[in-house]
Amino acid sequence: NIFTQQPSYFSDLDETLPTVLQVYNNILHKCGLQCEGASAEPQKLEERVNVTPGNMPLQELKDIVLYLCDTCTTIWAFLDVFPSACQTFQKHEFCYRLASFYELVIPELESAIKKRHYEDNGVFADLWRRISHSRKKMIEAFHILINRVCLQPILE
Repeated sequence: NIFTQQPSYFSDLDETLPTVLQVYNNILHKCGLQCEGASAEPQKLEERVNVTPGNMPLQELKDIVLYLCDTCTTIWAFLDVFPSACQTFQKHEFCYRLASFYELVIPELESAIKKRHYEDNGVFADLWRRISHSRKKMIEAFHILINRVCLQPILE
């Protein structure tokens, strides 16, 4: 794999992970939520977000769910094919951040998707399928990280 051929890519990964974590912060911000452990910058009063997944426009909800699905699938696929990256992810407290993100955003998005009235049931089915897929990929990525960072060292 490319990391074996070019070990300096590990430092590139290390430098990139804050950007990956920022993706989760962006989703939280768009949903009007704040994650523990996120870069807790003071928020200007006029920046306060009153939008929640339950009251945002349908297109915005769709965009967030698609963005989340794409992000979760990409992170899971990367860790699945290259589990050696787990140490670098853990250096950035990825498990903690992922768990906090999951607890905040998934119930909010699921609730918003269920409660919304749709003109087309196909939209509901697609959103539900994508949020379920995102949830599954977050859990699978978490399992890869825990297995690689915590369990394998004990077994070796």
